[in-house]
Amino acid sequence: MGTREVYEEKLRSGNLYHDPTMNPGLGSPRCPRCLSLLNPNVDNGEWTITSVLHDATAVAGSGIGGMLSAIHGFNTGIPYFQKHVKGPKWLPFLIGLPPLLMFSAASVAFGGYALPKFAQLTVTSYYAASSASHYGISLLTRHIEDSYTSHVQQKRLG
Repeated sequence: MGTREVYEEKLRSGNLYHDPTMNPGLGSPRCPRCLSLLNPNVDNGEWTITSVLHDATAVAGSGIGGMLSAIHGFNTGIPYFQKHVKGPKWLPFLIGLPPLLMFSAASVAFGGYALPKFAQLTVTSYYAASSASHYGISLLTRHIEDSYTSHVQQKRLG
């Protein structure tokens, strides 16, 4: 049940939306709605990354943003507060923790927003460049084939 013929039949019959399960294995097709990188956006005629890729990059961006901002905040922010706030050892940490948490939360939000946008940009740019190069190669091949067939026809006639 994972053969190409079954997959093509499901595509033709429109049954793929209701029955996307296929036996995984070498050579079997993937579910095109779940695991492909791009979805066509019918409303505005553009391509968008799939929800799986969007969610994965949002989670990764949030984690990376939060971790990097926490490391940077504790390495630069706490020494700043220790230098400018006088008192017991715990006071600069207590005063500096809320701004550092706000900075970290802003970085988490920015990472969760920016990394999916960057993935959208890179994936669609790759597909655009790939399709453009395929189109160029196709035109070049067609030109070579046309000139070859016209040359062969001229030899036959002449």
